[in-house]
Parts: sequence; C-alpha cells; structure tokens
Amino acid sequence: MLDWDDLRPILAVARGGTLAAAAKGLRIDATTVGRRIQAAETALGVRLFDRIDGRYTPTAAGELAIRHGEAIEREVLALEGQVAGQDQSLEGSVRMTSVAMLVNHLLAPCLPALLAEHPKLRLELTGSNANLSLTRREADLALRLGRPSDGSDRLRKVGVLDYGVYAARALGEAAGSLPWLSYDEQLSHVPEAVWLRKQLAAGEAPIVCANQAEALRHLAVRGLGRAVLPRLLGEGQEDLRCISGPEPVVRRDIWLVIHPELRKTARVSAVVDWILGDCMNRLRAV
Repeated sequence: MLDWDDLRPILAVARGGTLAAAAKGLRIDATTVGRRIQAAETALGVRLFDRIDGRYTPTAAGELAIRHGEAIEREVLALEGQVAGQDQSLEGSVRMTSVAMLVNHLLAPCLPALLAEHPKLRLELTGSNANLSLTRREADLALRLGRPSDGSDRLRKVGVLDYGVYAARALGEAAGSLPWLSYDEQLSHVPEAVWLRKQLAAGEAPIVCANQAEALRHLAVRGLGRAVLPRLLGEGQEDLRCISGPEPVVRRDIWLVIHPELRKTARVSAVVDWILGDCMNRLRAV
C-alpha cells in the first residue's frame, strides 16, 4: 500500500525529469530515488516511467499516479499552511529564494540587523535563477525581478532595481569604446540583455557572455569590456564607474512573493517587515 512518502519521489521525478533533479529537490541521493521508484512500481505492479537516454517520461499509469499524487500533495500542503498559520512564535526557519545577486548584495548585508532583533529566527537563503515553487513549499518567500505569473501566491511590488553601464575606472574616457560584456543565451530575455542588443552595431557581438551579473562585474573591473549592471553592484566600487550617465538605462521591478497561508505567521511577518524596511532602504540608498 502506497502512502504520501511513496508518492513524493514519483512527483519529484515527473517534475525534474531525471533522478538527479528529483534527488536535489528531495534532499536525498539519486540512488535512493531510483530505489523508491522501483519499489512503487513493484507495489503497484506497473511501470510508472519510461527511461530514455537518462530521462524519465511518465507512462499512462505514471500519469494517473501523478494526478492522484498532486491531489494528495495539495491537501497536505493546505493542512501544513493552515497549521503554520497558527504559529505566532518568533523563532524557527524561514526559507527565502531570489537571484544570487540580490541574495549576496541586498539580503545578506542586511541580515545582521534581522538576527539581532530576532535571534531565534533561522533564515535559509537560496540564490538561484530558477523560480522555486512557493505553492509546493520549496520556499516560503521569494524576491523576484519582474511580476511572477503564479496567481496562487500573494504578490507585492517592493522596489525597483536600476541598471547602468559600468567599466573600469582606470580606463577613463577610453571605456566608452570597449567591447560589450553580456548575459548568456539563458538570460537573453531579461530587460538588460534586450537593451544591450539594441546598442550593438551591425555584426558586433559581445566579447564575453555569462549567466551572472557578478561575473560580468569582475570582468568589467579587469578592463575587458563594458557591462550593464545593477547599480547595487556598480555604485560605490572604487574600481568601477558608471559611463551611461545619471539616468538608469533599465529599471526592473522587484516583487515579493509570499505563500498566502504563511503570511499570517509571526516569523514570516518579521522577515517581510525586514525586507520592506532595512533591505529596501539599502536599495534606495544606492
């Protein structure tokens, strides 16, 4: 007889497509995930996934198991959310996700003030370009650049991230003729990458592409080129200067996403107040 713990690996493999991706989400090793899938298939007497080139594709029986698993998952998460909503103690863990740049340069520098006021809080920060699901409780809070499309979570616009063009300060006026440093294909859709493409002359291409703004900042500091960077990274740096003038070349809204049930808990409310206060004050001061 299957229970919820047997269904979780099935859902994780269906969503991740591989044992490795499922293992990362479940925080166990891939071998264990594989054994649990095999055990579920043995218990049910059917094959749940076809294995093709290392990827797992649900069979018809697998699709049925996934639908039932998702229904049970919704009930379990609803119960967890309702119970968590009754918790008014200012202690325990709050899991928060955002892009690495905001984690490193906005949240982390402000964290001492939060923990000084609420020493029993434990904040788990995940820096990732992937949008972790609040509905599936992969995180409790998220700071995202651009309005999220998931209408099941509570959204709030909390700030604006301004961008400018930065280059090595030591190069002086010559910085304006440097080649461009850009974001890679994975991030070709983001506003800063779209703006940069419009600046390229016919046949011109960036000299280096990367998937992190911090990588581009390091390259710019070393004089390899110009980069479109958040002012949060560029301002106040002795070895960088903005060469695009006082007006931002791109502006991106910052949205706070909160699981609707957890907004009622004292520990999550404390973190939200910290974001709206200390974190956004730091951003406005840049």
